[in-house]
This record gives sequence, structure tokens and C-alpha cells, in this order.
Amino acid sequence: MEWTIGELAARAGVSSRTLRHYDLVGLLSPSRTGPGGLRHYGPGEVARLQRILLLRRTGMGLADIGRVLSEELDEVEGLRAHVAALEEERERVDRRLRAVRHTLRAREAGVDPSPDVMLEGFNDRYEEEVVRRWGEESFRAANAWWHGKGLAGQQEWKRRAEALVADWAAAHREGAAPGSARARDLAVRHVEWLAVPGTPLHAGERERSVEMVECLADAYAKDPAYAHIFRDAGVAEFVREALYVHTRTRM
Repeated sequence: MEWTIGELAARAGVSSRTLRHYDLVGLLSPSRTGPGGLRHYGPGEVARLQRILLLRRTGMGLADIGRVLSEELDEVEGLRAHVAALEEERERVDRRLRAVRHTLRAREAGVDPSPDVMLEGFNDRYEEEVVRRWGEESFRAANAWWHGKGLAGQQEWKRRAEALVADWAAAHREGAAPGSARARDLAVRHVEWLAVPGTPLHAGERERSVEMVECLADAYAKDPAYAHIFRDAGVAEFVREALYVHTRTRM
């Protein structure tokens, strides 16, 4: 099967002039030229045009696109890279859609939308760290779980989080020891709260679960990015010690 230049331009959403220019600069030549100079394009040329249009969407110039395509020796690998790029773009768009829908639902319900959820897909604060430590699939699973809860589910989960933080602070204020029964109960609640889809806790992977809990325990006490959670260095250190007791005695 092949298409004339006009047919291909209409299907691809570009102009015939654009396709002629691509031919002029050596980026995309027709498979053959018919009577009267009419250009025809076959499946191979259509696949190449797909790649050109994708790279153009990234802002890459035609000269750079030509260099990339000329260095791409394996067409199958090129198509796989194309698919991967499209899937990443779809994931970003999906996250942004969920964020905007969250804002819309909140406004319709007459409540303030959560600022961090509003920015999902625009500024995923923990994506890089989660992907680095636990992998892309873990981030996607947790992200999908969060947005799948809906506004009411997200608010309930945050209420549980706030209650847990308040109970940790009360236990520290009232002199509970990290190894006390009270602290052990809080540690159990805390670990259950952390066991969301995408985490080793949810998957039941013991060694990685211990690593995750201890990593977060250290972050609560030492990483400024987590200082907002407990808002008190003493409470954060108490939580850290109690979680370490939990991982070493009950996990």
C-alpha cells in the first residue's frame, strides 16, 4: 500500500509543502515518483514520518532529527524507543488529567483541593527518589492507587495520617519509650499505613520492606525534605527509634 503526497499529508496532519521540504533537506524521500512528478510514499516512509513528527514535538530541529535517524541502525529498536516515549508522554498526560479532575471535584464539592494533588503530573515531588530506590513500576503503582481513591478516599487517608502524627507526638510528649507497648502499637499502625500498592510492604517482601521502613525512619529525623511531617525534631527522632525497634523485633 502507498499514498500520494496529498493523501499522506492529510492523514499525518501536515501540509504537502512540509513533505516536499522534508524531501528537499534529505529527511524524508518518497518511495517513488510517478508521472508528472507526483510523489508516492510506502509503509517504510510512513514509519519514518512517525519518528520525524515525534522528534519535532520535542522541539528538535530538522538537522538534529536527520542526524538521529541516520545513526539509528536498527529500525525495530527505533520503533521501541518511539513506543516508550509515547507511553511516557501518555503517563504524564494521565497524571495531569487526574490532577485537574481532582481540582474540579473539590470545587464542585465546595472544598479546597489538596495542593500536592493539584500539582501531580506537573511536579511529582517524590518521583525521582521513588524510581531511584524502588523502580518505575513502584512509582506508577502508588501513583495510580492514590489517584484511584477519589477525593473522599484521599481525604480519609490524609485524616488517618494526621491522626497517626498526632498520636506519635502525644506519645513522645507523655514520655513513652521507643520500645514501649504504646510505641510498638504506633509502629504497627505506621507500617500498615505505609503499605500502599507499589511498595515492598504491600508486596510482602521482607528484606526490602525493612529497608524501606528504616530508610523512611532516617529521613524523618535527618532529611530536611521530611521535616514538615512531624514538625518537631524530638518527635521525629522518637519515631525513628521506635520504627527501628519494630523492624528489628517484629519484621
